[in-house]
Amino acid sequence: MSTAPLLQVNDLKKHFPIHGGFFGGVTAKVYAVDGISFDIAKGETLSLVGESGCGKSTVGKALLRLFPLTDGQVILDGQRIDDMPSGTLRPLRRRMQVVFQDPFSSLNPRMRVRDILAEPIRNFGLAKNSADLEARLAALMDKVRLPRDAVNRWPHEFSGGQRQRIGIARALAGEPDLIICDEAVSALDVSVKAQIVNLLQDLQKELGLAMLFISHDLAIVEHMTHRVAVMYLGKIVEVAPRRSLFGAPKHPYTEALLSAVPQPTPGIQRQRIILKGDVPSPINPPKGCRFHTRCPYAFDRCRVEEPVLRPIQDAMGEGHVSACHLHDLPAAQNPLSEAKGAQLLAVG
Repeated sequence: MSTAPLLQVNDLKKHFPIHGGFFGGVTAKVYAVDGISFDIAKGETLSLVGESGCGKSTVGKALLRLFPLTDGQVILDGQRIDDMPSGTLRPLRRRMQVVFQDPFSSLNPRMRVRDILAEPIRNFGLAKNSADLEARLAALMDKVRLPRDAVNRWPHEFSGGQRQRIGIARALAGEPDLIICDEAVSALDVSVKAQIVNLLQDLQKELGLAMLFISHDLAIVEHMTHRVAVMYLGKIVEVAPRRSLFGAPKHPYTEALLSAVPQPTPGIQRQRIILKGDVPSPINPPKGCRFHTRCPYAFDRCRVEEPVLRPIQDAMGEGHVSACHLHDLPAAQNPLSEAKGAQLLAVG
C-alpha cells in the first residue's frame, strides 16, 4: 500500500444556513462540519465513525461536491478540486465514486441493471464500441459475483444484498481511485453485511482502491479498516491506525464508543461507559472542547479552550493524534495514559 496521499482534506467546513424571520434572512447556522483535516493514501481504507448527526455523511457529500463547501480544501492526487468549475471537474468525477446506504432507493427502478451500469461508462467515454461495453458489463458482474445474465433484470427483482452489489458495480464502472461508502452495509442483514464487507476488501486488493468507509458500526470497522477517524459534533477528535485506536484510545469519546461494542468472546467484558446528557445542538455547539458537556474527565480548561489534534505517544506505533487536554496532564493524572490503555487492551 502506497503512503502517498491520494486525497487530502484541509480544514473542511460545511455550515447550513437557517432562514427565518419576516424577510426570510439567515437567523442561524448548522455547523455540520466545522474544520476537519485528514488524508487517505492510495489503496488505504480510512473509516469515519461517530454518533448519528455528527457530520459523517456530510463529509462524504462535500468531498463529492454534491453541494458547495463553506471553506477548506479538497485535493485529489495533488490537484485541488473544491474550487474547480463544474466543467473542469466533470472528467475527474469518475475518480471518486460512492456507494449509498439504501441499496434500493439509490437505483433507478425504471432502468434495467444493464442501463444502470452502462450509464457511467458512456458518460465518461470509457467504452470504445458496443462490444467493449458488453465486455465491461460482464466484467463488472463478475467482480461483484452476480450472474452475467442478471444485467437484463430490474432492481426490484433482487434482494437487498444483491442490489448493493449492483451499487458497488456501478461505482466501479467509472474505474475510480477512491470509493466513498456511506453506511454501505447498515441497511443489510448481518450475514449479508459480512459478504459485502469481504467483497469490498477483495476488490480493494484486486484494484488498489482507496476507501472512505463512513459507518457507526465499530465491529465492522475493526474488521476492515487501516485507520480510523472519530467525529463528534462536526469535529474530528481522534485519528489512529486500527490497532492503536481499538487497543488504546486517546480520547474520552472514543473510549466511550468502544466500551459499547459487544465482545465476541464469551465471558470477556469491557467496562461500559455511560455518557451523561445528550449531544449538544450543532446550531450552538459548546465553547471550548465540544465534548466537555458529556466527558467524565472534563476540567476547567476544557470549558474555555478548544483542543487541537496533535500527535500522541503510543506504544503501538506512530500516527496516533488526538484533540484532548488530558494529554497535557502528568501521566499519573491522565486517565487515558499508556497504563490505562494497556488495561483496556487486556480486558477487551
